[in-house]
Amino acid sequence: MAQHDDIRYLTPQTTDQKKKKYCRFKKSGIKYIDYKDPEFLKKFLNEQGKILPRRITGTSLKFQRKVAQAVKKARHLALLPYVTDMMK
Repeated sequence: MAQHDDIRYLTPQTTDQKKKKYCRFKKSGIKYIDYKDPEFLKKFLNEQGKILPRRITGTSLKFQRKVAQAVKKARHLALLPYVTDMMK
């Protein structure tokens, strides 16, 4: 009979602890999102170049709108691509 100490799992068991989402702009006190900084804006894009939604990034509505406008300006100036494969 297997003892409780003899049971081993291939992957460690995870508990369902979700991190609380927060707006990084409010926490850091950022008021202006620079569209000329493509490395920062890539944090809000997925591998195909699409803008990530608020529910994933945790950004507030006010700053999500500003991020979207900054990404669109950066795309217009060819700092970011419109569509790509494996951006990150």
